[in-house]
Amino acid sequence: MDVLGVDACGKQGWVGIRLTDGAYAGSLVDLRLESLVARAGDVDAVAVDMPLGLVERGWRAADLAAKALLEVRRHSLFLVAPRTAWQEQHYTAAADRCQELTGNRLTQQAWALRPKLLEARACWLADGRTHEVHPELSFRALADGVPPAYAKKTWRGQNLRRALLAEAGIVLPDEIGEADRVPVDDVLDAAAAAWSAHRIALGTAKRLPETPERDAEGRPVEIRY
Repeated sequence: MDVLGVDACGKQGWVGIRLTDGAYAGSLVDLRLESLVARAGDVDAVAVDMPLGLVERGWRAADLAAKALLEVRRHSLFLVAPRTAWQEQHYTAAADRCQELTGNRLTQQAWALRPKLLEARACWLADGRTHEVHPELSFRALADGVPPAYAKKTWRGQNLRRALLAEAGIVLPDEIGEADRVPVDDVLDAAAAAWSAHRIALGTAKRLPETPERDAEGRPVEIRY
């Protein structure tokens, strides 16, 4: 069984970690998500750390549920604005639309993810293998329900996350190929996404919320882990 976990990595585009039968099988880096997935070949599931399903009004129930589970790591997840806010071309208009539909304005930090959010969403709508994940939920599950005590950009946080992956059978080598040039936290997030992709392919992954909302396209608005 082959799966792919993917995380956005700034100007480098996207980093992917591939697993075969739950074990590390290589890394990929590509400017475009579509081409990265194509290069991964015939995988059974693709898990992407990016919001995919969008609601029409209010905040996504998936995000509210995830924040409650993440506790000390809840700030690692931002609330995702409704669909029409992302259709705006400029931040001020998007923030105004978000205010109208949720009662709060869209943050500049969230708006900066718009190009990759729309890119990932297009892949999700076109490919039924693609699923939304959040690495901190994956790491929480790897640690038996305990959110990581240290942030992912810290020395202790990165060592903790790499150890949790290794305990689950995902041993990341010191020389990791294409992903050598990607920030460590992005590689770890992609590996955690791959762990969730493996669970999705096996049919053992959990979802938030248990009864998901529906996107305008009829697809479930959920986070898997």
